[in-house]
Amino acid sequence: MNMSKRFIALIGVMVIAAGVLIWQGVDGGTSPPNQSSASDAPEQQAGISEQVARRTADDPLALGDPDAPVVLVEFADFRCPFCGVFARETKPELMSLVKDGTLRIEFRDLPIFGEQSTEAAHAARAAAAQGRFWEFYDAVFADAPERGHADLDRETLLAHARTAGVPDMARFETDMSSPEVAQAVEADLQEAYALGANSTPAFIVGDTPVLGAQPTELFVDLIKQEADRG
Repeated sequence: MNMSKRFIALIGVMVIAAGVLIWQGVDGGTSPPNQSSASDAPEQQAGISEQVARRTADDPLALGDPDAPVVLVEFADFRCPFCGVFARETKPELMSLVKDGTLRIEFRDLPIFGEQSTEAAHAARAAAAQGRFWEFYDAVFADAPERGHADLDRETLLAHARTAGVPDMARFETDMSSPEVAQAVEADLQEAYALGANSTPAFIVGDTPVLGAQPTELFVDLIKQEADRG
């Protein structure tokens, strides 16, 4: 079975890691209307993260050593409240593992809540083009509501870009509308759907899929397990 089918086979399945229920069917994740998930029985996983992880040097949408033993791939929508929980509460706690070389975090766009979600993804890419992706990420999610979807109209996105320290706002607005940015966001979206990820936030930690804003301790335990396994 190929990588996409192996990953999809886990959707809708109860997976236990570190004593916590993870993946589909738990609280802390949001899905767009009319999206369904597969419910095939799981099979033995092998090397999902290494087929999804890009490990590209100087990737502005990544944090950490490209050769880190564990890669956490995050699929997120900037309007998703539970993505905000991960950004505010969990990612800061994982940075020590990024800094000591254990962990690499790679972001993927999964804009599923309408036109504003797509526009926000474009804005984040435009910030990335000037080396301010993670500052933009933090600015957006710092201002996100705990419930419901953030209102990310164009003026709000421009304000977040200024907060993130984007130096050239004229270039930022041009890049937001560029075909290359739109194609990059769409490519991430299609990759996520091909993997069976259709709600946010969704993660791959090593070879373990995780759905929703799970407790920080779960991510830490999974990362350490994956590092020990490697």
